[in-house]
Amino acid sequence: HKPTYDSMRKSLEAMKAHCLNNGVTDISMPRIGCGLDGLDWNKVSAILGEVFEDTDIKITVYSL
Repeated sequence: HKPTYDSMRKSLEAMKAHCLNNGVTDISMPRIGCGLDGLDWNKVSAILGEVFEDTDIKITVYSL
């Protein structure tokens, strides 16, 4: 199934919890959900910022 903005937020919340529980301080990722999945990067980016705003986790997003 393709992700929705709600399922994307839930996945990112789970990723945040994993990072905090395991000492992860840096994440590198592509523009998740925005290729074949069809989500809008501006919305996904905003969700990403909201989820991780209260942490010191550095997120690097790559695009080709």
